[in-house]
Amino acid sequence: MSLTPFTKHYAIPERATGAVRHYRWINEHAKPLRQPALHTVGPDSLTFERIEGRSVRPEDLPRVAELLGHAHGAAWASDLRSASLDTPHHFRDGTTFDDYLGPRRFALRRRHEQGYLPNRAALHAMLGLLEATAKGPCAFYKDSNPRNFIITSTQDVVAVDTDDLSLAPMGYDLAKLVATLQLTYGPLADQAVTTALLAYNAAAVRHDARLGTTDRGQFDSFLGLHAVLTAPYVGRNGYRYRLPLRFHHRGAS
Repeated sequence: MSLTPFTKHYAIPERATGAVRHYRWINEHAKPLRQPALHTVGPDSLTFERIEGRSVRPEDLPRVAELLGHAHGAAWASDLRSASLDTPHHFRDGTTFDDYLGPRRFALRRRHEQGYLPNRAALHAMLGLLEATAKGPCAFYKDSNPRNFIITSTQDVVAVDTDDLSLAPMGYDLAKLVATLQLTYGPLADQAVTTALLAYNAAAVRHDARLGTTDRGQFDSFLGLHAVLTAPYVGRNGYRYRLPLRFHHRGAS
């Protein structure tokens, strides 16, 4: 028996249009990521194939890390080779998705206003950390968290909720998955994080020798940024644990 399709509604038509554009971009440039089939495009809704399964758990981290490495490597080789982390990425129809630095500078300042950064010195340190991580080849950021992948009964991994994409350094989106797994399930063993990063790098470098160079120091910097950026969501959406906040970076005096 076939499953009833899933329809997602959007507040404004522009949001639906953007979601379709990002869905199709992933299908063209990040082929290792499987997405549900898109059946119908409405003015303010999209109807997808319904995928049955479960969210990602800590034990799934190595294989999802490998999948992300392949997806980011393929996207770099296909479309992001000339992209810059401080410039929005242009689609062929003239529209864009966000750069890495601008939206995150805004978000960090917002976290300061909300009280998640205790003072301007902490804000300055986090902005410095952000700038320090804006280096290397470009990947895309799809907000990888345990709910944005479905593990099917046949152990296939399906990516969902790809409505919003932005540029990010290689490894940044994997760090978001690690951070949100820890928010959901508690601290992960250090070796588990290292193993995931190694799997990610090994997959990425298969697409070009210049990829797969994210080291653990840079990855920990990404985790530091995610700790601040995700702070408002603790206690919501299954995020039961807190991430440690560290307001420093290697460039700080």
